[in-house]
Amino acid sequence: MGSHRHQAARRLYDCLLQVYNEGNKDIPKDPVPFEADVQIQLIGEGGRSPLESFWKGNDMILIMQKMGHVELTEQLEESQIDDAVYISEFTPPEHSGPVALPVTRAKQLISLYTMAQNPNMIHLKISKPIVLPPLWVRCDGSDPEHTCWVGAEPLKTGNTITGMSFHIVTCNGPTTDKTCFANLEDLKNAHKIRHHSSVVATRGFAQYELVRSTTLEDTVVESESNIYIDITWNMVDNILQKPPLTATATLNIRLESGDPRSPVYQLHKELQFLLVLAEGLKTGVTEWPEPLAIESSVELVQELLNDLKNKQDGFNSSINKNDVEKVKCDSAAVDSSIKSLFNERGDLDFAEQLWCKMRSSVASYQDLVKCFTLIIKSLERGEIQPWIHQGSSSLLSKLIQQSYHGTMEAISLSGITPIQMLLEIGLDKIKKDYVSCFIGQELATLTYLDYFISTSVKLQEQVHRVQKLHHMLEILVSCTVLLHFKHENLFPLMQSCIKYYKENPLNEKHVFQLPIRPAVVNKFYQNEYPQIWRVDISSGHGQKEVKTIWQFSINPPVEHMTLNNLGVLCDTTVNGSSEESMYFVTMANCSQVHFT
Repeated sequence: MGSHRHQAARRLYDCLLQVYNEGNKDIPKDPVPFEADVQIQLIGEGGRSPLESFWKGNDMILIMQKMGHVELTEQLEESQIDDAVYISEFTPPEHSGPVALPVTRAKQLISLYTMAQNPNMIHLKISKPIVLPPLWVRCDGSDPEHTCWVGAEPLKTGNTITGMSFHIVTCNGPTTDKTCFANLEDLKNAHKIRHHSSVVATRGFAQYELVRSTTLEDTVVESESNIYIDITWNMVDNILQKPPLTATATLNIRLESGDPRSPVYQLHKELQFLLVLAEGLKTGVTEWPEPLAIESSVELVQELLNDLKNKQDGFNSSINKNDVEKVKCDSAAVDSSIKSLFNERGDLDFAEQLWCKMRSSVASYQDLVKCFTLIIKSLERGEIQPWIHQGSSSLLSKLIQQSYHGTMEAISLSGITPIQMLLEIGLDKIKKDYVSCFIGQELATLTYLDYFISTSVKLQEQVHRVQKLHHMLEILVSCTVLLHFKHENLFPLMQSCIKYYKENPLNEKHVFQLPIRPAVVNKFYQNEYPQIWRVDISSGHGQKEVKTIWQFSINPPVEHMTLNNLGVLCDTTVNGSSEESMYFVTMANCSQVHFT
Protein backbone atom coordinates (compact mmCIF):
# COMPACT_ATOMS: atom_id res chain seq x y z
CA MET A 1 0.00 0.00 0.00
CA GLY A 2 2.79 2.41 0.96
CA SER A 3 4.69 1.64 -2.23
CA HIS A 4 1.53 2.27 -4.30
CA ARG A 5 0.99 5.69 -2.67
CA HIS A 6 4.64 6.60 -3.17
CA GLN A 7 4.37 5.79 -6.87
CA ALA A 8 1.16 7.85 -7.15
CA ALA A 9 2.85 10.80 -5.40
CA ARG A 10 5.79 10.58 -7.79
CA ARG A 11 3.49 10.43 -10.82
CA LEU A 12 1.54 13.44 -9.58
CA TYR A 13 4.76 15.39 -8.96
CA ASP A 14 6.04 14.63 -12.47
CA CYS A 15 2.74 15.70 -14.03
CA LEU A 16 2.51 18.92 -12.00
CA LEU A 17 6.16 19.71 -12.81
CA GLN A 18 5.47 19.28 -16.53
CA VAL A 19 2.52 21.70 -16.38
CA TYR A 20 4.57 24.18 -14.31
CA ASN A 21 7.59 24.10 -16.63
CA GLU A 22 5.50 24.56 -19.76
CA GLY A 23 3.70 27.45 -18.09
CA ASN A 24 7.04 29.11 -17.34
CA LYS A 25 7.92 28.83 -21.03
CA ASP A 26 4.60 30.42 -22.05
CA ILE A 27 3.69 27.30 -24.00
CA PRO A 28 -0.10 27.39 -24.54
CA LYS A 29 -1.43 24.11 -23.24
CA ASP A 30 -4.80 22.52 -22.69
CA PRO A 31 -5.47 20.98 -19.26
CA VAL A 32 -3.19 17.97 -18.73
CA PRO A 33 -4.78 14.65 -17.67
CA PHE A 34 -3.67 12.84 -14.53
CA GLU A 35 -4.81 9.23 -14.19
CA ALA A 36 -8.28 8.57 -15.60
CA ASP A 37 -10.45 11.05 -13.77
CA VAL A 38 -8.50 14.28 -13.19
CA GLN A 39 -7.04 17.13 -15.21
CA ILE A 40 -4.54 19.82 -14.20
CA GLN A 41 -4.51 23.48 -15.19
CA LEU A 42 -2.00 26.24 -14.43
CA ILE A 43 -3.24 29.77 -13.71
CA GLY A 44 -0.29 32.02 -14.49
CA GLU A 45 0.56 35.63 -13.81
CA GLY A 46 -2.16 37.97 -15.01
CA GLY A 47 -4.70 35.14 -15.17
CA ARG A 48 -7.94 35.58 -13.27
CA SER A 49 -7.81 33.35 -10.21
CA PRO A 50 -11.08 31.64 -9.25
CA LEU A 51 -9.86 31.85 -5.64
CA GLU A 52 -9.42 35.60 -5.35
CA SER A 53 -12.15 35.91 -2.71
CA PHE A 54 -10.55 33.41 -0.34
CA TRP A 55 -6.84 33.39 -0.95
CA LYS A 56 -4.24 35.96 -1.89
CA GLY A 57 -1.09 34.03 -2.63
CA ASN A 58 1.52 33.40 -5.28
CA ASP A 59 1.12 34.62 -8.82
CA MET A 60 0.84 31.03 -10.07
CA ILE A 61 -1.50 28.31 -8.87
CA LEU A 62 -2.22 24.77 -10.00
CA ILE A 63 -5.86 23.69 -10.19
CA MET A 64 -7.13 20.11 -10.37
CA GLN A 65 -10.65 19.20 -11.37
CA LYS A 66 -12.69 16.37 -12.83
CA MET A 67 -11.85 15.18 -16.32
CA GLY A 68 -14.54 16.21 -18.80
CA HIS A 69 -18.23 16.58 -17.98
CA VAL A 70 -20.76 14.11 -16.70
CA GLU A 71 -24.17 13.59 -18.17
CA LEU A 72 -26.95 15.03 -16.01
CA THR A 73 -28.66 11.65 -15.63
CA GLU A 74 -25.50 10.16 -14.09
CA GLN A 75 -25.75 12.68 -11.27
CA LEU A 76 -29.37 11.87 -10.49
CA GLU A 77 -30.86 9.08 -8.45
CA GLU A 78 -33.12 6.78 -10.44
CA SER A 79 -36.18 8.29 -8.77
CA GLN A 80 -35.18 11.76 -9.99
CA ILE A 81 -34.91 10.95 -13.69
CA ASP A 82 -38.38 12.37 -14.42
CA ASP A 83 -37.25 15.70 -12.99
CA ALA A 84 -34.14 15.89 -15.18
CA VAL A 85 -35.69 18.21 -17.77
CA TYR A 86 -37.00 20.50 -15.02
CA ILE A 87 -33.63 20.77 -13.29
CA SER A 88 -31.68 21.04 -16.53
CA GLU A 89 -33.17 24.50 -17.08
CA PHE A 90 -31.04 25.66 -14.16
CA THR A 91 -27.96 23.60 -15.01
CA PRO A 92 -25.12 25.01 -17.10
CA PRO A 93 -24.96 23.31 -20.51
CA GLU A 94 -22.36 20.68 -21.16
CA HIS A 95 -18.81 22.04 -21.59
CA SER A 96 -19.88 25.37 -20.08
CA GLY A 97 -17.59 25.23 -17.07
CA PRO A 98 -15.32 23.25 -14.77
CA VAL A 99 -16.45 20.05 -13.04
CA ALA A 100 -15.59 19.25 -9.44
CA LEU A 101 -14.35 16.08 -7.74
CA PRO A 102 -15.70 14.23 -4.71
CA VAL A 103 -14.10 15.53 -1.50
CA THR A 104 -12.45 12.18 -0.71
CA ARG A 105 -10.67 12.19 -4.07
CA ALA A 106 -9.66 15.84 -3.64
CA LYS A 107 -8.15 15.19 -0.22
CA GLN A 108 -6.30 12.18 -1.62
CA LEU A 109 -4.71 14.39 -4.29
CA ILE A 110 -3.74 17.01 -1.69
CA SER A 111 -2.15 14.23 0.37
CA LEU A 112 -0.09 13.03 -2.62
CA TYR A 113 0.97 16.60 -3.40
CA THR A 114 2.06 17.14 0.23
CA MET A 115 4.01 13.90 0.22
CA ALA A 116 5.81 14.87 -2.99
CA GLN A 117 6.70 18.31 -1.62
CA ASN A 118 7.96 17.01 1.75
CA PRO A 119 11.80 17.09 1.58
CA ASN A 120 11.95 14.24 4.12
CA MET A 121 10.30 11.81 1.67
CA ILE A 122 13.65 10.89 0.10
CA HIS A 123 12.43 7.40 -0.80
CA LEU A 124 10.29 8.99 -3.54
CA LYS A 125 13.65 9.42 -5.33
CA ILE A 126 12.88 12.90 -6.66
CA SER A 127 16.20 14.39 -7.71
CA LYS A 128 16.54 18.14 -7.10
CA PRO A 129 12.87 18.64 -6.09
CA ILE A 130 11.28 21.89 -7.26
CA VAL A 131 8.97 23.95 -5.04
CA LEU A 132 5.72 23.82 -7.01
CA PRO A 133 3.00 26.51 -6.95
CA PRO A 134 0.13 25.98 -4.48
CA LEU A 135 -2.35 23.29 -5.49
CA TRP A 136 -6.12 23.76 -5.26
CA VAL A 137 -8.71 21.08 -6.05
CA ARG A 138 -12.34 21.76 -6.94
CA CYS A 139 -14.80 19.83 -4.74
CA ASP A 140 -18.42 19.00 -5.51
CA GLY A 141 -19.84 19.85 -2.06
CA SER A 142 -21.34 16.38 -1.63
CA ASP A 143 -19.99 16.04 1.93
CA PRO A 144 -22.01 17.28 4.96
CA GLU A 145 -19.90 20.47 5.15
CA HIS A 146 -20.46 21.28 1.44
CA THR A 147 -16.75 21.62 0.69
CA CYS A 148 -16.10 23.44 -2.60
CA TRP A 149 -12.28 23.82 -2.50
CA VAL A 150 -9.34 22.21 -0.75
CA GLY A 151 -5.86 23.61 -1.17
CA ALA A 152 -2.26 23.17 -0.09
CA GLU A 153 0.40 25.89 -0.06
CA PRO A 154 4.08 25.15 0.61
CA LEU A 155 5.76 27.07 3.43
CA LYS A 156 9.42 27.63 2.76
CA THR A 157 12.60 29.19 4.03
CA GLY A 158 14.71 30.14 1.04
CA ASN A 159 14.36 27.24 -1.39
CA THR A 160 13.62 24.69 1.33
CA ILE A 161 10.06 23.60 2.09
CA THR A 162 9.51 23.66 5.85
CA GLY A 163 5.82 22.85 6.00
CA MET A 164 2.43 23.08 4.38
CA SER A 165 -0.57 25.35 4.84
CA PHE A 166 -3.87 23.58 4.18
CA HIS A 167 -7.08 25.39 3.16
CA ILE A 168 -10.70 24.21 3.21
CA VAL A 169 -13.50 26.30 1.70
CA THR A 170 -17.15 25.38 2.35
CA CYS A 171 -20.31 26.98 0.97
CA ASN A 172 -24.01 26.87 1.84
CA GLY A 173 -26.67 28.22 -0.44
CA PRO A 174 -28.45 29.62 -2.22
CA THR A 175 -30.75 30.13 0.75
CA THR A 176 -32.81 32.70 2.60
CA ASP A 177 -32.08 31.08 5.97
CA LYS A 178 -30.81 33.84 8.27
CA THR A 179 -29.62 31.26 10.79
CA CYS A 180 -26.64 30.73 8.48
CA PHE A 181 -25.32 34.04 9.76
CA ALA A 182 -22.45 33.53 12.15
CA ASN A 183 -21.73 35.44 15.33
CA LEU A 184 -18.47 37.36 15.05
CA GLU A 185 -17.38 36.64 18.63
CA ASP A 186 -18.01 32.92 18.10
CA LEU A 187 -15.89 33.01 14.95
CA LYS A 188 -13.05 34.79 16.76
CA ASN A 189 -13.14 32.35 19.69
CA ALA A 190 -13.16 29.34 17.36
CA HIS A 191 -10.14 30.78 15.55
CA LYS A 192 -8.27 31.31 18.82
CA ILE A 193 -8.92 27.72 19.94
CA ARG A 194 -8.02 26.20 16.55
CA HIS A 195 -4.77 28.13 16.21
CA HIS A 196 -3.86 28.54 19.89
CA SER A 197 -3.91 32.32 19.54
CA SER A 198 -4.62 34.82 22.27
CA VAL A 199 -4.95 37.87 19.99
CA VAL A 200 -6.71 38.13 16.63
CA ALA A 201 -7.11 40.93 14.10
CA THR A 202 -10.22 41.49 11.99
CA ARG A 203 -10.50 43.09 8.59
CA GLY A 204 -13.74 43.77 6.77
CA PHE A 205 -14.54 43.92 3.09
CA ALA A 206 -17.80 44.97 1.42
CA GLN A 207 -18.75 45.34 -2.22
CA TYR A 208 -21.79 47.35 -3.23
CA GLU A 209 -23.24 47.71 -6.69
CA LEU A 210 -23.96 51.40 -7.32
CA VAL A 211 -25.15 51.20 -10.92
CA ARG A 212 -26.47 47.96 -12.35
CA SER A 213 -27.03 47.21 -16.04
CA THR A 214 -30.44 45.84 -16.95
CA THR A 215 -31.52 43.93 -20.02
CA LEU A 216 -33.47 46.01 -22.51
CA GLU A 217 -36.56 44.72 -24.26
CA ASP A 218 -35.92 43.27 -27.71
CA THR A 219 -32.24 42.67 -26.95
CA VAL A 220 -30.51 39.32 -26.82
CA VAL A 221 -27.28 40.09 -24.99
CA GLU A 222 -27.26 41.65 -21.54
CA SER A 223 -24.79 44.47 -21.04
CA GLU A 224 -21.97 43.74 -18.61
CA SER A 225 -21.75 47.40 -17.60
CA ASN A 226 -21.71 48.09 -13.89
CA ILE A 227 -20.26 50.46 -11.33
CA TYR A 228 -19.44 49.07 -7.91
CA ILE A 229 -17.38 50.02 -4.89
CA ASP A 230 -14.97 47.87 -2.87
CA ILE A 231 -14.51 48.97 0.75
CA THR A 232 -12.03 47.64 3.32
CA TRP A 233 -11.56 48.52 6.97
CA ASN A 234 -9.92 47.20 10.13
CA MET A 235 -11.55 46.27 13.44
CA VAL A 236 -14.89 44.77 12.39
CA ASP A 237 -17.62 45.13 15.04
CA ASN A 238 -20.22 42.64 13.83
CA ILE A 239 -21.37 40.53 10.90
CA LEU A 240 -22.69 42.59 7.97
CA GLN A 241 -21.49 45.81 9.61
CA LYS A 242 -21.89 48.91 7.46
CA PRO A 243 -18.43 50.12 6.47
CA PRO A 244 -17.31 53.20 8.42
CA LEU A 245 -16.79 56.43 6.48
CA THR A 246 -13.12 56.25 7.46
CA ALA A 247 -12.70 53.03 5.46
CA THR A 248 -10.56 52.70 2.33
CA ALA A 249 -12.67 52.51 -0.82
CA THR A 250 -12.10 51.90 -4.53
CA LEU A 251 -14.65 52.66 -7.24
CA ASN A 252 -14.72 50.09 -10.06
CA ILE A 253 -16.21 51.02 -13.42
CA ARG A 254 -16.85 48.65 -16.30
CA LEU A 255 -18.88 50.27 -19.03
CA GLU A 256 -19.94 49.14 -22.49
CA SER A 257 -20.90 51.82 -25.00
CA GLY A 258 -24.12 51.74 -26.99
CA ASP A 259 -26.86 51.70 -24.35
CA PRO A 260 -29.84 53.48 -26.02
CA ARG A 261 -30.69 55.02 -22.62
CA SER A 262 -27.31 56.75 -22.42
CA PRO A 263 -27.38 60.55 -22.75
CA VAL A 264 -24.63 60.25 -25.36
CA TYR A 265 -26.30 57.54 -27.43
CA GLN A 266 -26.61 59.87 -30.45
CA LEU A 267 -22.85 60.40 -30.32
CA HIS A 268 -22.41 56.64 -30.21
CA LYS A 269 -24.52 56.30 -33.37
CA GLU A 270 -22.42 58.98 -35.06
CA LEU A 271 -19.30 57.04 -34.16
CA GLN A 272 -20.86 53.84 -35.52
CA PHE A 273 -21.29 55.55 -38.89
CA LEU A 274 -17.59 56.44 -38.82
CA LEU A 275 -16.83 52.76 -38.19
CA VAL A 276 -19.00 51.77 -41.17
CA LEU A 277 -16.99 54.11 -43.40
CA ALA A 278 -13.68 52.87 -42.00
CA GLU A 279 -14.72 49.27 -42.62
CA GLY A 280 -15.74 50.21 -46.16
CA LEU A 281 -12.28 51.62 -46.81
CA LYS A 282 -10.70 48.42 -45.57
CA THR A 283 -12.93 45.86 -47.29
CA GLY A 284 -14.27 47.77 -50.29
CA VAL A 285 -17.84 47.02 -49.19
CA THR A 286 -19.85 49.64 -47.27
CA GLU A 287 -22.97 48.57 -45.35
CA TRP A 288 -24.91 51.84 -45.50
CA PRO A 289 -27.27 52.30 -42.53
CA GLU A 290 -30.92 53.26 -42.95
CA PRO A 291 -31.12 57.05 -43.53
CA LEU A 292 -32.51 59.07 -40.63
CA ALA A 293 -33.50 62.13 -42.66
CA ILE A 294 -36.68 62.38 -44.73
CA GLU A 295 -35.00 64.39 -47.49
CA SER A 296 -32.32 62.81 -49.66
CA SER A 297 -28.68 63.61 -49.09
CA VAL A 298 -28.47 65.41 -52.45
CA GLU A 299 -31.43 67.65 -51.51
CA LEU A 300 -29.92 68.47 -48.09
CA VAL A 301 -26.52 69.29 -49.55
CA GLN A 302 -28.09 71.47 -52.25
CA GLU A 303 -30.03 73.36 -49.55
CA LEU A 304 -26.80 74.00 -47.67
CA LEU A 305 -25.10 75.27 -50.82
CA ASN A 306 -28.07 77.50 -51.68
CA ASP A 307 -28.00 79.03 -48.21
CA LEU A 308 -24.33 79.87 -48.64
CA LYS A 309 -24.87 81.34 -52.09
CA ASN A 310 -27.66 83.59 -50.82
CA LYS A 311 -25.55 85.10 -48.06
CA GLN A 312 -23.53 88.16 -48.90
CA ASP A 313 -20.94 87.13 -46.32
CA GLY A 314 -21.42 83.41 -46.51
CA PHE A 315 -17.80 82.63 -45.64
CA ASN A 316 -17.48 84.80 -42.52
CA SER A 317 -18.35 84.24 -38.90
CA SER A 318 -22.09 84.85 -39.42
CA ILE A 319 -22.26 81.28 -40.72
CA ASN A 320 -21.29 80.07 -37.29
CA LYS A 321 -24.31 81.42 -35.52
CA ASN A 322 -27.13 81.08 -38.03
CA ASP A 323 -26.22 77.83 -39.74
CA VAL A 324 -25.33 76.02 -36.55
CA GLU A 325 -28.82 76.73 -35.26
CA LYS A 326 -30.30 75.40 -38.51
CA VAL A 327 -28.22 72.24 -38.77
CA LYS A 328 -29.19 70.84 -35.37
CA CYS A 329 -26.64 68.08 -35.69
CA ASP A 330 -27.76 64.73 -34.27
CA SER A 331 -24.54 64.39 -32.32
CA ALA A 332 -25.38 67.53 -30.33
CA ALA A 333 -28.89 66.34 -29.48
CA VAL A 334 -27.81 65.12 -26.09
CA ASP A 335 -29.96 64.84 -22.99
CA SER A 336 -30.59 68.09 -21.15
CA SER A 337 -29.17 66.57 -17.96
CA ILE A 338 -25.65 66.73 -19.41
CA LYS A 339 -25.85 69.90 -21.48
CA SER A 340 -23.70 71.63 -18.91
CA LEU A 341 -21.14 68.86 -19.48
CA PHE A 342 -21.40 68.38 -23.23
CA ASN A 343 -22.52 71.69 -24.71
CA GLU A 344 -23.46 71.92 -28.39
CA ARG A 345 -20.50 73.53 -30.09
CA GLY A 346 -21.27 76.91 -31.59
CA ASP A 347 -18.46 76.85 -34.12
CA LEU A 348 -19.37 74.17 -36.64
CA ASP A 349 -17.64 75.01 -39.91
CA PHE A 350 -18.89 74.16 -43.40
CA ALA A 351 -17.30 70.70 -43.48
CA GLU A 352 -18.81 69.80 -40.08
CA GLN A 353 -22.27 71.04 -41.13
CA LEU A 354 -21.90 69.00 -44.28
CA TRP A 355 -21.03 65.90 -42.23
CA CYS A 356 -24.12 66.38 -40.09
CA LYS A 357 -26.38 66.51 -43.13
CA MET A 358 -24.75 63.67 -45.05
CA ARG A 359 -24.28 61.22 -42.22
CA SER A 360 -28.03 61.17 -41.54
CA SER A 361 -29.08 60.90 -45.19
CA VAL A 362 -26.48 59.14 -47.37
CA ALA A 363 -27.93 55.80 -48.47
CA SER A 364 -25.50 54.66 -51.15
CA TYR A 365 -22.13 55.20 -52.76
CA GLN A 366 -23.90 56.94 -55.65
CA ASP A 367 -25.43 59.45 -53.20
CA LEU A 368 -21.96 60.19 -51.90
CA VAL A 369 -20.53 60.84 -55.36
CA LYS A 370 -23.44 63.13 -56.31
CA CYS A 371 -23.06 65.18 -53.10
CA PHE A 372 -19.33 65.74 -53.47
CA THR A 373 -19.79 66.50 -57.19
CA LEU A 374 -22.22 69.31 -56.29
CA ILE A 375 -19.80 70.74 -53.73
CA ILE A 376 -16.70 70.60 -55.93
CA LYS A 377 -18.52 72.24 -58.87
CA SER A 378 -19.75 75.05 -56.60
CA LEU A 379 -16.21 75.59 -55.36
CA GLU A 380 -14.74 75.56 -58.87
CA ARG A 381 -17.27 78.13 -60.08
CA GLY A 382 -16.59 80.33 -57.06
CA GLU A 383 -20.28 80.20 -56.05
CA ILE A 384 -19.35 79.54 -52.43
CA GLN A 385 -16.42 80.45 -50.24
CA PRO A 386 -17.26 78.55 -47.06
CA TRP A 387 -15.54 79.07 -43.72
CA ILE A 388 -13.53 76.16 -42.31
CA HIS A 389 -11.48 75.67 -39.16
CA GLN A 390 -7.80 76.47 -39.40
CA GLY A 391 -5.66 73.35 -39.21
CA SER A 392 -8.28 71.01 -40.66
CA SER A 393 -6.46 68.27 -42.58
CA SER A 394 -9.24 66.65 -44.60
CA LEU A 395 -9.07 66.55 -48.39
CA LEU A 396 -12.26 68.62 -48.65
CA SER A 397 -10.79 71.31 -46.37
CA LYS A 398 -7.69 71.49 -48.59
CA LEU A 399 -9.89 71.92 -51.67
CA ILE A 400 -11.81 74.72 -49.95
CA GLN A 401 -8.57 76.47 -49.00
CA GLN A 402 -7.35 76.16 -52.61
CA SER A 403 -10.64 77.61 -53.86
CA TYR A 404 -9.96 80.81 -51.93
CA HIS A 405 -7.11 81.43 -54.40
CA GLY A 406 -9.03 80.28 -57.48
CA THR A 407 -6.91 77.16 -58.06
CA MET A 408 -8.10 73.66 -57.20
CA GLU A 409 -6.42 70.37 -57.93
CA ALA A 410 -8.44 67.89 -59.96
CA ILE A 411 -10.07 65.20 -57.85
CA SER A 412 -11.47 61.96 -59.31
CA LEU A 413 -14.57 60.96 -57.36
CA SER A 414 -14.08 57.25 -57.99
CA GLY A 415 -12.94 54.24 -56.00
CA ILE A 416 -12.59 54.84 -52.28
CA THR A 417 -11.97 58.59 -52.56
CA PRO A 418 -15.56 59.73 -51.76
CA ILE A 419 -15.73 57.41 -48.74
CA GLN A 420 -12.37 58.63 -47.52
CA MET A 421 -13.46 62.27 -47.92
CA LEU A 422 -16.60 61.70 -45.83
CA LEU A 423 -14.67 59.75 -43.20
CA GLU A 424 -12.10 62.54 -42.90
CA ILE A 425 -14.62 65.31 -42.29
CA GLY A 426 -16.48 63.10 -39.80
CA LEU A 427 -13.26 62.39 -37.93
CA ASP A 428 -12.37 66.08 -37.83
CA LYS A 429 -15.78 66.98 -36.46
CA ILE A 430 -16.10 64.28 -33.83
CA LYS A 431 -12.56 64.81 -32.54
CA LYS A 432 -13.38 68.47 -31.91
CA ASP A 433 -16.59 67.45 -30.11
CA TYR A 434 -14.73 65.25 -27.62
CA VAL A 435 -11.80 67.61 -27.16
CA SER A 436 -14.20 70.50 -26.54
CA CYS A 437 -15.84 68.48 -23.76
CA PHE A 438 -12.68 67.33 -21.97
CA ILE A 439 -10.96 70.72 -22.20
CA GLY A 440 -14.15 72.66 -21.42
CA GLN A 441 -14.57 70.69 -18.19
CA GLU A 442 -10.87 71.20 -17.37
CA LEU A 443 -10.30 67.44 -17.34
CA ALA A 444 -7.38 67.43 -19.80
CA THR A 445 -5.19 69.73 -21.84
CA LEU A 446 -4.89 69.74 -25.63
CA THR A 447 -1.32 68.48 -25.31
CA TYR A 448 -2.45 65.57 -23.14
CA LEU A 449 -5.12 64.66 -25.73
CA ASP A 450 -2.77 64.95 -28.70
CA TYR A 451 -2.38 61.15 -28.94
CA PHE A 452 -6.12 60.74 -29.54
CA ILE A 453 -6.49 63.44 -32.21
CA SER A 454 -3.21 62.99 -34.08
CA THR A 455 -3.51 62.97 -37.88
CA SER A 456 -0.02 61.52 -38.35
CA VAL A 457 -1.35 57.94 -38.15
CA LYS A 458 -3.47 56.05 -40.68
CA LEU A 459 -7.22 56.69 -40.85
CA GLN A 460 -8.06 53.29 -39.38
CA GLU A 461 -5.91 54.03 -36.34
CA GLN A 462 -7.46 57.51 -36.02
CA VAL A 463 -10.91 55.91 -35.87
CA HIS A 464 -9.67 53.44 -33.27
CA ARG A 465 -8.38 56.28 -31.08
CA VAL A 466 -11.65 58.18 -31.42
CA GLN A 467 -13.42 55.05 -30.12
CA LYS A 468 -11.26 55.33 -27.02
CA LEU A 469 -12.30 58.98 -26.59
CA HIS A 470 -15.96 57.94 -26.80
CA HIS A 471 -15.53 55.22 -24.21
CA MET A 472 -13.95 57.76 -21.85
CA LEU A 473 -16.86 60.14 -22.49
CA GLU A 474 -19.37 57.37 -21.63
CA ILE A 475 -17.56 56.83 -18.32
CA LEU A 476 -17.47 60.58 -17.65
CA VAL A 477 -21.19 61.00 -18.34
CA SER A 478 -22.18 58.00 -16.21
CA CYS A 479 -20.22 59.26 -13.22
CA THR A 480 -21.60 62.78 -13.67
CA VAL A 481 -25.26 61.94 -14.28
CA LEU A 482 -25.67 58.82 -12.16
CA LEU A 483 -23.21 59.39 -9.31
CA HIS A 484 -23.19 63.22 -9.35
CA PHE A 485 -19.40 63.35 -9.24
CA LYS A 486 -17.70 66.73 -9.01
CA HIS A 487 -14.46 67.83 -10.66
CA GLU A 488 -12.32 66.62 -7.74
CA ASN A 489 -13.32 63.02 -8.52
CA LEU A 490 -13.78 63.31 -12.29
CA PHE A 491 -10.31 64.71 -12.88
CA PRO A 492 -8.27 61.79 -11.45
CA LEU A 493 -10.67 59.31 -13.07
CA MET A 494 -10.23 60.84 -16.52
CA GLN A 495 -6.46 61.07 -16.06
CA SER A 496 -6.45 57.35 -15.27
CA CYS A 497 -8.56 56.56 -18.37
CA ILE A 498 -6.36 58.70 -20.63
CA LYS A 499 -3.19 57.07 -19.32
CA TYR A 500 -4.64 53.58 -19.81
CA TYR A 501 -5.79 54.25 -23.37
CA LYS A 502 -2.48 55.78 -24.40
CA GLU A 503 -0.88 52.42 -23.59
CA ASN A 504 -3.61 49.85 -24.39
CA PRO A 505 -6.10 49.00 -27.15
CA LEU A 506 -9.82 49.68 -26.80
CA ASN A 507 -11.24 47.36 -24.13
CA GLU A 508 -14.77 48.01 -22.90
CA LYS A 509 -14.49 45.10 -20.45
CA HIS A 510 -11.58 46.75 -18.62
CA VAL A 511 -12.37 47.78 -15.04
CA PHE A 512 -11.24 51.34 -14.36
CA GLN A 513 -10.51 52.01 -10.70
CA LEU A 514 -10.58 55.18 -8.64
CA PRO A 515 -9.65 55.54 -4.95
CA ILE A 516 -12.54 57.43 -3.37
CA ARG A 517 -13.89 58.48 0.01
CA PRO A 518 -16.93 56.36 1.02
CA ALA A 519 -18.78 59.55 1.96
CA VAL A 520 -18.90 60.52 -1.73
CA VAL A 521 -21.14 57.57 -2.64
CA ASN A 522 -22.47 56.15 0.63
CA LYS A 523 -25.98 57.52 -0.09
CA PHE A 524 -26.18 55.02 -2.95
CA TYR A 525 -25.56 51.97 -0.74
CA GLN A 526 -26.37 52.88 2.86
CA ASN A 527 -29.81 51.21 2.70
CA GLU A 528 -28.74 48.33 0.44
CA TYR A 529 -27.44 44.82 1.07
CA PRO A 530 -23.88 44.34 -0.19
CA GLN A 531 -23.13 42.07 -3.14
CA ILE A 532 -20.28 40.65 -1.03
CA TRP A 533 -19.51 41.11 2.66
CA ARG A 534 -16.48 39.40 4.18
CA VAL A 535 -14.54 39.35 7.43
CA ASP A 536 -10.97 38.05 7.71
CA ILE A 537 -9.94 36.88 11.19
CA SER A 538 -6.19 36.45 11.39
CA SER A 539 -3.36 35.80 13.81
CA GLY A 540 0.36 35.35 13.45
CA HIS A 541 2.68 37.05 10.98
CA GLY A 542 4.50 36.19 7.76
CA GLN A 543 4.39 32.51 6.90
CA LYS A 544 2.90 31.76 10.32
CA GLU A 545 -0.18 33.89 9.62
CA VAL A 546 -3.41 31.90 9.67
CA LYS A 547 -6.87 33.08 8.67
CA THR A 548 -10.52 32.27 9.13
CA ILE A 549 -12.81 33.88 6.55
CA TRP A 550 -16.61 34.26 6.70
CA GLN A 551 -18.35 35.59 3.60
CA PHE A 552 -21.86 36.57 2.57
CA SER A 553 -22.54 36.95 -1.18
CA ILE A 554 -25.50 37.45 -3.50
CA ASN A 555 -23.89 35.45 -6.31
CA PRO A 556 -22.33 31.96 -6.22
CA PRO A 557 -18.76 32.29 -4.88
CA VAL A 558 -17.45 29.43 -7.05
CA GLU A 559 -17.84 28.53 -10.72
CA HIS A 560 -18.60 24.86 -10.16
CA MET A 561 -21.83 24.91 -8.15
CA THR A 562 -23.09 21.37 -7.74
CA LEU A 563 -26.43 19.80 -8.57
CA ASN A 564 -27.32 19.86 -4.86
CA ASN A 565 -26.97 23.63 -4.81
CA LEU A 566 -28.97 23.95 -8.01
CA GLY A 567 -31.70 21.81 -6.48
CA VAL A 568 -32.11 24.33 -3.67
CA LEU A 569 -32.24 27.10 -6.25
CA CYS A 570 -34.98 25.33 -8.20
CA ASP A 571 -37.11 24.81 -5.10
CA THR A 572 -36.97 28.39 -3.92
CA THR A 573 -36.80 30.75 -6.88
CA VAL A 574 -38.55 29.14 -9.85
CA ASN A 575 -41.03 31.51 -11.54
CA GLY A 576 -39.83 34.27 -9.22
CA SER A 577 -41.87 32.84 -6.32
CA SER A 578 -39.27 33.65 -3.69
CA GLU A 579 -40.02 36.93 -1.90
CA GLU A 580 -36.63 37.11 -0.17
CA SER A 581 -33.23 37.59 -1.70
CA MET A 582 -31.13 34.47 -2.05
CA TYR A 583 -27.55 34.43 -0.83
CA PHE A 584 -24.56 32.19 -0.18
CA VAL A 585 -22.55 31.82 3.02
CA THR A 586 -18.95 30.74 2.58
CA MET A 587 -16.32 29.76 5.17
CA ALA A 588 -12.58 29.36 4.58
CA ASN A 589 -10.36 27.79 7.24
CA CYS A 590 -6.68 26.96 7.21
CA SER A 591 -4.24 24.91 9.25
CA GLN A 592 -0.48 24.43 9.14
CA VAL A 593 1.78 21.40 9.40
CA HIS A 594 5.54 21.86 9.86
CA PHE A 595 7.84 19.10 8.61
CA THR A 596 10.37 17.81 11.13
